[in-house]
Amino acid sequence: MHSRRTVLTTAAAAACAMGTGGGAVHAVASGPRAAGAGDARARAARLISRMNLEEKVGQLFVMRVYGHSATDPDPADAEANRKEMGVSNAAELVAKYHLGGIIYFGWAHNTREPHQIADLSNGIQRAAAVQRVPVPLMISTDQEHGIVARIGAPATLFPGAMALGAGRSREDARTAGRIAGEELYAMGIRQDYAPVADVNVNPANPVIGVRSFGSDPKAVARLVTAQVSGYQRAGVAATAKHFPGHGDTDTDSHVGLPYIRHTAEEWARLDAPPFRAAIEAGIDSIMTAHIVVPAFDPSEDPATLSRPILTGLLRERLGFDGVVVTDSLGMEGVRTKYGDARVPVLALKAGVDQLLNPPDIAVAFASVVKAVRTGELTERAIDEKLTRILVLKERRGLFDDPYTTHRAVERSVGTRRHLATADRVAERTTTLLVNDGGLLPLSRRAQPRLLVAGAAPASPSGTGGPPTKVLAETFNQLGFTATALSTGTAPTQELIERAVTALRTQDAAVVATYNVTATSSQRALVDALLGTGKPVVQVAVRNPYDIAQLTGVRAALATYSWTDVELRAAARVIAGRRDPEGKLPVPVMRADAPGTVLYPVGHGLSY
Repeated sequence: MHSRRTVLTTAAAAACAMGTGGGAVHAVASGPRAAGAGDARARAARLISRMNLEEKVGQLFVMRVYGHSATDPDPADAEANRKEMGVSNAAELVAKYHLGGIIYFGWAHNTREPHQIADLSNGIQRAAAVQRVPVPLMISTDQEHGIVARIGAPATLFPGAMALGAGRSREDARTAGRIAGEELYAMGIRQDYAPVADVNVNPANPVIGVRSFGSDPKAVARLVTAQVSGYQRAGVAATAKHFPGHGDTDTDSHVGLPYIRHTAEEWARLDAPPFRAAIEAGIDSIMTAHIVVPAFDPSEDPATLSRPILTGLLRERLGFDGVVVTDSLGMEGVRTKYGDARVPVLALKAGVDQLLNPPDIAVAFASVVKAVRTGELTERAIDEKLTRILVLKERRGLFDDPYTTHRAVERSVGTRRHLATADRVAERTTTLLVNDGGLLPLSRRAQPRLLVAGAAPASPSGTGGPPTKVLAETFNQLGFTATALSTGTAPTQELIERAVTALRTQDAAVVATYNVTATSSQRALVDALLGTGKPVVQVAVRNPYDIAQLTGVRAALATYSWTDVELRAAARVIAGRRDPEGKLPVPVMRADAPGTVLYPVGHGLSY
């Protein structure tokens, strides 16, 4: 593959290794205060002096693009690019808007498989290298693991944040971040929008939930710090999100504008500790939340557009001097109050450095350029933001070598060692909530025939699954004879009757549940299976709160996600091949008395 050096290379090699050593530790500089930052700022200033206004503004944008190739996407993806961005491919997008970054999504067809991802990354960097002022792009994605994973198998998939919270191991969290970072680096991705630093104190939270490490601010802070260390030691910029804290909301900011009603004192106690810890750990970037926090900004602007929150709270009070990136500007939470032309300008005025994924890049780009030319934004302010971005790019090795190789992919991505580590970590997260009468573990001698029924949502990453199939296959490998029957998240009476009929010829049932509510027909499924008198094991494959909605269940577990690695671990626990070690990182409240704790933080049984 290609490599090149530019004006910023003279000291980069001291802090960042070349991008060809897949599986190695790529960088030791851990954050904005790393040694040599002054020299890096001086080199950035020399590069900025060569740029015109449009080139500077373009560097502030991180944009989506459709297709698996930088120059030759599939026709449908090329058409989507033309419709939304007025270009055919990533290379044209970089050239037209002088972009500073690209974000990868599965739905944009960027992430088919690791070698293709590496080729796409290299193609994007080649497009950047031929610009008038060549600046490598910061390629990013949301690889949180668990229920948010843009890149699936054969890459290694780890348990998500709440599962790691159940495991309570900083070393496991650090290891997961390091291995995930090594694999991202090998695919040409140098910024991950993880870890989630939100403290999930609201069980009804529809957007964070199991993406959070838990409800204890101190415990969340410890695991956030561990993940920051893991990612950044692997050479990938970590991003704590969603500032100032998205954990106590019942509105999804993708579709509405949430309010956080915490007082300043409550925020300091509940929401701030993980972000403060991430900053102290030298985190590279922090992502904003599209939420209203009246305690800090009575104007009720979303935090992404709030100078009191981003400059007053994040920059001045917490002392963060790294890169501030918005959450996607296509989300309704940030578009509710102002039009798409105003949002990017207001975000920059509030204290943002990177503008992520505006719905219309032409409108957003033109609005920022106009704001500078009319004096609403100063070019000096743009230069300061760009300096932070360029220093981060240097720290993450992009000016040293922005490219990767197929050899790096083969040495790092989805290796046997990485996959085995993920399995071991997952086994320490499975949480046994109920085991009345010692129903578990199941015995392949006493209960050799198993029905595996219940919810079977598509894998978060688009690879693996569905849960009923993965569980059944794992039980078969463990010596049982298991039959899978997907009944979905809203089973009909016909499907419920099919499951009951199937169970009559089996010895026990394992039923996967997914966010059971008071009106969910999943409750009827579980009741009907229990009515057969056969042993029934309930596995909550997303939120751990399902057990509060179910009665009569004698054995219940929580996996916190339905990715294969967590389901396989749960099957091994059910079969007695591993003792359950996970402890609840959030409380489970009674359904009939939401103020009463059913299972407290730290609850978790063992054999």
